[in-house]
Amino acid sequence: MTLKRLAPVALLCAVTLIQACSSLPPERRLIDDVIAALGGKVVVEGVKTLRIEGSGTAYLLGQNLVPDAELPTYKVTDYLRIIDPSASRSVTQQTRTVQFDFAGNPVTRSHAGLDADIAYNVSADGNTTRASERDARDRRLEMLHHPVTIVRAALDPASTLANFRQQGDDDLIDVTTTHGDALTLAVNRATKFPSRVQHKAAHPNLGDVTITTAFENYQDVNGLKLPSKFVTTIDEYPQLTIEVTANHINVDVPNLAAPDAVKSVAVPVPPAPVVEVEPVGPGIWWLSGSGNHRSIVFEFEDHLTLFEAPVSEARTRAVIEKARTLSTKPLTHAIISHHHFDHSGGLRVAVAEGLTVITHRLNEPFFKMLVDRPFTIEPDALARAPQPLKMELVDDSIRLKDASMEVQLYHLLDNPREGTNLYAYVPRDRMLVQADLYDSTWLRHPWGESVLQNFQQRKLAIVKQVPVHGARESFADMVKTIKAKARA
Repeated sequence: MTLKRLAPVALLCAVTLIQACSSLPPERRLIDDVIAALGGKVVVEGVKTLRIEGSGTAYLLGQNLVPDAELPTYKVTDYLRIIDPSASRSVTQQTRTVQFDFAGNPVTRSHAGLDADIAYNVSADGNTTRASERDARDRRLEMLHHPVTIVRAALDPASTLANFRQQGDDDLIDVTTTHGDALTLAVNRATKFPSRVQHKAAHPNLGDVTITTAFENYQDVNGLKLPSKFVTTIDEYPQLTIEVTANHINVDVPNLAAPDAVKSVAVPVPPAPVVEVEPVGPGIWWLSGSGNHRSIVFEFEDHLTLFEAPVSEARTRAVIEKARTLSTKPLTHAIISHHHFDHSGGLRVAVAEGLTVITHRLNEPFFKMLVDRPFTIEPDALARAPQPLKMELVDDSIRLKDASMEVQLYHLLDNPREGTNLYAYVPRDRMLVQADLYDSTWLRHPWGESVLQNFQQRKLAIVKQVPVHGARESFADMVKTIKAKARA
């Protein structure tokens, strides 16, 4: 065959190829561009394992000094993330060291694994236990917050690609996986590198949130382009920043499969909250039970007031139901000691139950925001039955008093950890009721002296303390413990 006869055939093939490419949906063309930018289809599909080592910063959401202050942080070291994309397996290990005043162990180590639909945790002594179904879903989505895994998921014929659009310097598409997980991939228009992956999730305090991982500083690793920095946020709140010190592909890694003993165990289901009642004074009850978050009920002449709506909707609902069995008087108010999420976790159910919230004035805009947020992914009591937020705000102090009961509320002043904290004092019983000022089980009491100075400034004659955390004990024992373990 002559060159003259070959030319029309080659031209026809080229035209056919161009037409075929131009007929691809824009979502698939974008994925093809990303694959080419990362190193090509052979390289991307040839990834058997990813091993990511690094260090960085983690942020403690819902635990800042005041609601609009910067979040407390952990220093993250020994960060190791291993991913097997083909088997849908991953392991993340890290050590976190607190960078703020903290009463517990300042160093924590975690080892979290995923084997397809099975999530598991490995303790420091090597004991492996199965994690919840929610953990499995969260880790499956987290595994897709990586350029290689999200692109490979997009290549799966069973996945759906849709909604090509542009936003700033990025092209965006939506990817729905075979599990039904929905994520958005953003790609830099100039480099064709993935700039971020994000998905919607249900947060117990914030409701509907967007979890985003941004990718920065791509580097070549044996022909594959990989980011050397990961920045994860929950809405506008920083969550985790990892600076990669080493990226490895297709190296020997430990067995990522869940042990057979874990696979054979049923998925754990959170137990129903248990609320136990103990009278601690005339018309005062201590509501304890499961966990280390207690609530206290005060009985006034014509109503009941709850101190603390903690942890979650489930815990606070159980506490409210128990409180209503203590008297025929209506439960009308809930004192929320401070804004930290483990103490305001029941805010929305308290509002749904029609309770008036008593809290420090600095919490007002934050609590309004929490009440107004959408909860459509996992509707809670307030989403199902909306009620207006009713608040009584405290600046420095307030006295709740009638013929039956007197409760004085004071703002904790000049404390390095608690900026909006209210504690209660019952003069009749010389009783302190408090949350996060003191816990008999804490390893150290770094802000204990500040707490004692507050009591002296208020001229409170405390004899006993009834806590949200820890055991009840005399004030003398509380002082003794604080002084012995102030900076242990």
